[in-house]
Amino acid sequence: MQDLPPVIPLFDAILYLDDGNPSVNQHLATITIDRVNDAALVYEHAVDWLSEQRFNENNYKTYRSELTTFLHWCFDVEGISLAEINRRMMNRYVEYCLDPPAELIAYRNVAQFVTIKEWGERAPNPQWRPFLGKKEHGQTLPYRLSDKALKTKIAILSAFYGYLINEEYTERNPAMMWMRHSRFASQPLRIQGLDDDENIKSFSELQWSYVMSAAEKLANEQPEQHERTLFLVSLMYSCYLRISEVAARPGFSPVMGQFRRDNHTGVWGFFIPVSKGGKRRTVAVSNQLITALQRYRAYLGLSALPAPNESIPLFMRHKAAGRGRDVGLRNANLGIRQIRDEINYLIQTAADLALEDGFEQDAQEIRQMTPHSIRHTGITHDINLNGRPLAHVQADAGHDSIDTTSQYLHVSKTERHETAARKQINRLSGIE
Repeated sequence: MQDLPPVIPLFDAILYLDDGNPSVNQHLATITIDRVNDAALVYEHAVDWLSEQRFNENNYKTYRSELTTFLHWCFDVEGISLAEINRRMMNRYVEYCLDPPAELIAYRNVAQFVTIKEWGERAPNPQWRPFLGKKEHGQTLPYRLSDKALKTKIAILSAFYGYLINEEYTERNPAMMWMRHSRFASQPLRIQGLDDDENIKSFSELQWSYVMSAAEKLANEQPEQHERTLFLVSLMYSCYLRISEVAARPGFSPVMGQFRRDNHTGVWGFFIPVSKGGKRRTVAVSNQLITALQRYRAYLGLSALPAPNESIPLFMRHKAAGRGRDVGLRNANLGIRQIRDEINYLIQTAADLALEDGFEQDAQEIRQMTPHSIRHTGITHDINLNGRPLAHVQADAGHDSIDTTSQYLHVSKTERHETAARKQINRLSGIE
C-alpha cells in the first residue's frame, strides 16, 4: 500500500449528479488512458444506477460512498476493471475494508464535494475519506468494521453488479458469490431499497403502448422538439440499442448512412460500427421502422431514405432560440446524457398518461424504468410476443451466447397461473 493514490469523491449530491464535474472527468480520463480502459464506461453505469436512487436521499448517500470506495480500490489500488473481479478478488477487497490504510480513515464527517466560492463551481473535497474511525477521550481507537456494516457493503455491491448484469456489462456477480461462500452464507443479503426479487427489466405490452402513445402525442403537439424523440425510441426498441450505440462520443458520430440497403437482397439494416467489446453488427430493420425513418426524414426535409454513406447526423441538437450554429454539424449529435434525459422525460410522460387512465400500478412501474429498459423490452417482445427465433434475436442483439438471449424467454405470472389452473393431479382419473 505504499504511495497510495488519493481518494477522489466521484459522485456529487443528487442535485448536481447530472451536471458532471470537470475534476472527476479528468481523473477518470487519466485512469482510462493509463490503467483501466473501461473506467469511464463503468462510471456512466454507476451514475445511471445512482440516479435511480434519487428519491431516497439516505440510500443515495450510502450507495455513492460505497461505490466511490470500491471504484477507488479497483481503479487506483488494483488497477483492474470491474468485469475482472471474481470471488477471490472480492475477498481481497473485504480484507482491504477490514484493515484500511490509516491515511484513508477520517474521524469526522465532511462533505464529499464543496463549492469553490471564487468560481461558484463544485469540486471534490480533499478532506473526505472513505472510512470513518472513532476516538475516545481524544485517543484514536483501532478501526473496526461491524458485521452489519460489512454485509451492507456487500449488499450494495451485489445490487450494483446485478444492475451491470442487466446492462450486459458483465455476466457474474462476485459480491453475491463472496456472500454465498462467507460466514454470512445462511443470512439473506438484503438491505432497505435493495430487494432484487422480481426486478422490473422491461415494459409490459400495455406499458409499452403508453410509451409509444406518449411519443406520438409529443411528436404531434411539439414536432420541433419531439419528432426526434419518436424516432429515437422507435429505433432503440426495434434494434435493441444501448444508448452508447446511438450517442455521440469521441471518435464516433452516428449518421443517417448507418441505415444501409443490401444490394443483393434489397433488405435494409442498421449498422452499428462500435458496440460493447469493440464489436460491430448490422441489425435487421422492420418495415415499421423504415416507415418511422421516412416520417422523421420528411420532417427534417430530407429524401425518404438515406443515400449510401450519407453523413447527415442521426440525431441533431435542437436549434436554440436565435442561435442555429450547432444544427447540421457532425459534432452536433446528441451525447449520452442528452439522450438519457430525452428518454426519461418520455417515460415520465407515459406514466402520467397511464395514471390518467386509471392504471396506477402500471404508472408506478413505468416510472421505475430506465432508458436501457427499452433494449430489454425490444428483445423480450420479439421473443415472447412476435415469435422471432432466438438465433435471429441473438444476432441482432449482439449477444455472444444464445444462453444470454434465452434469459428473455419467459412467461408472466398470469400466464403461469392460467396454465397451472388447468393442471390435473391424476390425468387418468376421468378416463374409462
